[in-house]
Amino acid sequence: MRILRLALSLVLLAMTPAHAEPQPLEREVIASYIAPPMSLGESLGDNGVWQLLNSGGAEAGFVFETEPMAPLPGFSGAAINLLVVLDLEGRFLDVKLISHNEPIFVSGLGEAPFHKFFEQYRGLSISDSLVVGSPYGSGADGSALVYLDGVTKATASVRIAHESIMAAALNVAREKMSGIATGPPAYPNPDHVEGLSWNDLVAQGLVSHLAVTNAQVDAEFTGTIWEYDDPQGRADPQGLYLDLWAIDIGPPSVARAVLDPGTFEDLQQFMQLSPTDEPVLLIETARHGLVTEEFVRNTSPDLISAEQGGFPIAFRDADLFIQLHPDLPTELQDGTALILRTDRRLGFDPTTEWQLNIASLREHGMFQPEIGTITLSTAVSTDERFFLRPQTPTARPPWVDAIRNRSTDLIILTVFLVGLIGVLGLRLNRLAGHRYFTPIRLGILAFVTVFIGWWGQGQLSIATPLAVIRTAQSGGAFGFLLYDPFSLVIWIVTILGFVLWGRGLFCGWLCPFGALQEFAHHIGRFLKLPQIEPTPAWDNRLKWIKYVVLAALITLIFTAPARLDKAIEVEPFKTAITTFFIREWYYVAYAVGLLLLSMVLFKGFCRYVCPLGAVMAIGGLLRGRKWIERRPDCGSPCQLCKVKCKYGAIKKTGEIQYSECFQCLDCVTIHDDPRKCVPLIVQAKKARARSQEVPA
Repeated sequence: MRILRLALSLVLLAMTPAHAEPQPLEREVIASYIAPPMSLGESLGDNGVWQLLNSGGAEAGFVFETEPMAPLPGFSGAAINLLVVLDLEGRFLDVKLISHNEPIFVSGLGEAPFHKFFEQYRGLSISDSLVVGSPYGSGADGSALVYLDGVTKATASVRIAHESIMAAALNVAREKMSGIATGPPAYPNPDHVEGLSWNDLVAQGLVSHLAVTNAQVDAEFTGTIWEYDDPQGRADPQGLYLDLWAIDIGPPSVARAVLDPGTFEDLQQFMQLSPTDEPVLLIETARHGLVTEEFVRNTSPDLISAEQGGFPIAFRDADLFIQLHPDLPTELQDGTALILRTDRRLGFDPTTEWQLNIASLREHGMFQPEIGTITLSTAVSTDERFFLRPQTPTARPPWVDAIRNRSTDLIILTVFLVGLIGVLGLRLNRLAGHRYFTPIRLGILAFVTVFIGWWGQGQLSIATPLAVIRTAQSGGAFGFLLYDPFSLVIWIVTILGFVLWGRGLFCGWLCPFGALQEFAHHIGRFLKLPQIEPTPAWDNRLKWIKYVVLAALITLIFTAPARLDKAIEVEPFKTAITTFFIREWYYVAYAVGLLLLSMVLFKGFCRYVCPLGAVMAIGGLLRGRKWIERRPDCGSPCQLCKVKCKYGAIKKTGEIQYSECFQCLDCVTIHDDPRKCVPLIVQAKKARARSQEVPA
């Protein structure tokens, strides 16, 4: 009843009103994360999005936190808050960790691997299909997945962090960057073959033409100091100042129609080396030209710019020698040609209309002339029939990837768990009575320690129940449980064990640290160390410590959550199992000390201190049967099972105290053994006595 009252009090505590929504950090805090020459601009709303300014004070991107927009609960139940810096084209300039409560990084692995993970985002785009896994790198086309290296022993935490980053970044993209593509762009279909001529290209609108007379340019400069600074144009007002033709030559059929065979082959080789680049051919036949005398090949042209959806397109010279198709008009053959390229991964979509801008310059003055500029623009687009638009490789739900990545481990674990439950559920008494029961049990515990613990990282922890309470209290989602399927399977089996056996299945057979303590006990017995046996009164008192520890941890959730991660270190699991004793000396000393204590006090931590054991004892209230058989003689007069029970889980009356039973099966062994069970020995003696009586 006392345990039941405690459980009810914990439920009432968990019903405390939820905390307020996370608030964005102050400007001064955010600004401290921005590296010069960049700086923080103005706030763009109440959800923590800020302008990013370049050294000249112009807008260069966006700065935001993930928690206000994507408060996904981490493995501790608290959100992982990160600072994300995006440029105007949706590429990650930086991702920095602000705060978190992930147990594995707080003091287990340390934060260095976490920071290292976030460095991988630099240079990647929200248009990329980013997933956490392996291999690390990207494929050759815009539709390939880009893999981010996870962190060993912390895959669940980094998956949650990745989901937070992408959810927040795409939210910002939708609200602030409407022109940015958030999926893989279309790319030329190499298998699309279509016979086209120059006239076909013009008739179908596949060529953009911008013709501007000298008079039209003069009109743009009217009223400025440069109005009379083009005598050549004023002498021929109807003459062409700019006669520009623009053609997207990414599609092979279009390129073949405008380039001679040699240039076409050069372009195809270039595109094999740069498969994400989209080439555009410009031809200018009038007096303006395409570049200035200062232009350097393979750089961005100084007179040409472009934009799509309000966002700039980064064009560069492809540095290709150009010979046009002999069937093109003579005036085009005599013009100036230039092939530019832009990377489709930056968000450029060749099937969507974009704007090509040409700068017209005039100089006023002799020694230090003032430069005047006007912009001449034309729209360019290419029919979608020449392109492939792949389906975005939908990044599978993180839990699916988590299962796939650990499929082999999960199969082995499932086979083991099914076999263990089958043996304990159907042949428990036979197992307990086996002559090699102790070696069999120790073999199973060795497997649990090595495979489930050190290899599989399946050591259950109080961190998970506390995270569930924290998430429920804040109204969050419980999807974080799916990020570690290996541990989740053990949790499911453990909960099933509550119904069948109480806490005993996990505490007695599936807890890696509990198994280490049992091995330590056997070593202590082998070394003939004196054993500490608390009196029944002290044993009963000490067993309540674990409930006090559990209550204290739950209290911290609502009063001082920042201290919870340190308080959880009352469990030595992270030190002994997760990091294999590779931690700060004081954590190692604590874990080793508990194991040394187990050499003289049988599983003292499990019995008296473990807060997870308290949760298991409360969960054991779901037990639906009394699975350990008892006889009327058990407890009165026989006390053998009580004396032999190392856990003190048998009352003086002979009744099993299932909240403290670890399912070691020692009492089952005694109960079924006619050579050990006192009632059976007495019955056997009486039977022999009766059989030896001689009838009168």
